[in-house]
Amino acid sequence: MSFDATLLANAAVSALRAYDPGHDLPTLRQRFGAALSELGSNENPLGPSPAAIAAAREAVGTMWRYPDPVGASLKRVLADRLGVETCQLVLGNGSHELLMLLAQCFADAAHSVVYSQFGFAVFPIATAAAGAQGIAVPALPSDHPEAPFGHDLDAMAAAIRTDTRLVYLANPNNPTGSSFGDAELEAFMACVPGHVIVVVDEAYHEYVDRPGLSTAMHLLDRYRNLVVTRTFSKAYALAGLRTGYLAADASIAAVLERLRESFNVNGIALAAAEAALGDEAHLGRVRDTNASDRAWLAGELVARGLRVFPSQTNFLLVDIGGDASALEARLFAAGVIVRPMGGYGLGQTVRISIGSRGELDRLLEHLK
Repeated sequence: MSFDATLLANAAVSALRAYDPGHDLPTLRQRFGAALSELGSNENPLGPSPAAIAAAREAVGTMWRYPDPVGASLKRVLADRLGVETCQLVLGNGSHELLMLLAQCFADAAHSVVYSQFGFAVFPIATAAAGAQGIAVPALPSDHPEAPFGHDLDAMAAAIRTDTRLVYLANPNNPTGSSFGDAELEAFMACVPGHVIVVVDEAYHEYVDRPGLSTAMHLLDRYRNLVVTRTFSKAYALAGLRTGYLAADASIAAVLERLRESFNVNGIALAAAEAALGDEAHLGRVRDTNASDRAWLAGELVARGLRVFPSQTNFLLVDIGGDASALEARLFAAGVIVRPMGGYGLGQTVRISIGSRGELDRLLEHLK
């Protein structure tokens, strides 16, 4: 009799599909070399701070040692910067791990989890992995004047049930680029029962330049059921080291620590992340370059007859007015990698990262 382990998986895992990272980029790098335009993964083309690179190189010399299991030094720097206590912080192998961990610790088959229709893909994955019931709330309409395809916070508040344990929000949101302001979040939090944990993923926080939008961190003291997650993968350009963190009430952090994997953030990542936080000048260049190139690319795409959705991130969601898979295939053949959004139910759109000017020039050339 043949053996098939898929028949042995538990119910929660059986309902899952493996995360799709997109194309095989290592192979494509060998195929196209420097001519490859990697515009599908929302990476920072300026790269990390020189201080972070230097710190990582120094940490390599001690990689035979286990890293600090609690990341105490990085936590102290974060706590000072964020105005929280170190006991309120949890470090993760990217914010992805932390989003999964929250569902593992606080949701199960007896509870539901609320998230937006076009929210970050990890939200439904985390929900399903915990065996919880997912409630996907329809997003705002595509013709919404401020946040097309964005979170409908009123509808999300109304969707919360007595069995709801978690609400996932992303601000700004991936893949739509949409966002909501501080006042909107505060009004939402005022409607949420105290036993429901609200998670605000701020992976793209450093790119925000929208008036009236700062950070959910300001509400942590008022709402003990609030969690804020962030990553070093985007603006800090440490995607290859997989480092993230969350800030929350100390009691939430304590529960997460029970299940957090031992040494989940490696020593090189801890050193690089701490150094990156200290280089404000580099982060400022990243912000300015992204804002400038985002506006420039949006203008170029609109001039070519495409609809570009508002974005507070380092990518643009673009409606091409038809099936995006054919366009994506043509760009792929030319070594220009963008991310089709059919998996989100947005089959007419592609997500385009704000890459280097050379990469964006090649994109525009092949869009002719």
